Amino acid sequence: MAKKIIPLLSEMFSSGNKPEYLFWVGCAGSFDDRAKKVTLAFVKILQELEINFAVLGNEEKCTGDPARRAGNEFLFQMTAQQNVMTLQMYEVKKIITTCPHCFNILKNEYPVLGLNQVEVIHHSEFLAHMIATGKLKASGGELDGKKVTYHDSCFLGRANQVYEAPRQVLEELHVQVHEMQRAKSQGLCCGAGGAQMFKEDEKGDKRINTERAEEVIETQADIVAANCPFCITMLQDGLKSENDKRTQPIMVLDLSEMIVQSNKW
Repeated sequence: MAKKIIPLLSEMFSSGNKPEYLFWVGCAGSFDDRAKKVTLAFVKILQELEINFAVLGNEEKCTGDPARRAGNEFLFQMTAQQNVMTLQMYEVKKIITTCPHCFNILKNEYPVLGLNQVEVIHHSEFLAHMIATGKLKASGGELDGKKVTYHDSCFLGRANQVYEAPRQVLEELHVQVHEMQRAKSQGLCCGAGGAQMFKEDEKGDKRINTERAEEVIETQADIVAANCPFCITMLQDGLKSENDKRTQPIMVLDLSEMIVQSNKW
């Protein structure tokens, strides 16, 4: 089957078309090899559902979130204001993103810079809505009956109180959900937050992602479901030593990847 072309917002806008959604891909989803797999899986879902969407392509800049978290407010302001001007120029009304960091900053911090009357949606919320309205099916397939634990991203969970939508998607997948000891509002950070992803380790007895990986192992799960490119990277890294000893490694998957697998798309 021929690959479907992902439409650019600039091309659609110039021809007089306005997509319902802008898919904000994010830096990780654009450049990180692991996160690009999530981007492709989510695009596949959007195309299968015949959702009217587009991407900014080269016009999409980093949201500035890492710069602001690391304390470089000047760089954040320059980057964010450029993004706001682009979004206003294209009269964007709805944004979907697979990254909780992009989701949080676009939704909660960009309005101060002028991004108003724009609905920002994390893809876990979008997927849950599509399932609830009967537009998206995920019968389980090869994932049916698998033991799954869910890792709450800090910026999706505690920062924005999105706890149930991802779990509703897992329920549709017919997997056995085994919660970690620290979950939902008590969930443990993967260790990447606050720009820690880009820093050298600080002094301590254990890496945060190692401790989180130990909690994953305790659940005896086959799969860790996560909804953040940074969480996926940190969890995979934390589970590496355990997976090296296993014939069947513990997989770390985004919800969109699990839906694509279940539907065999």
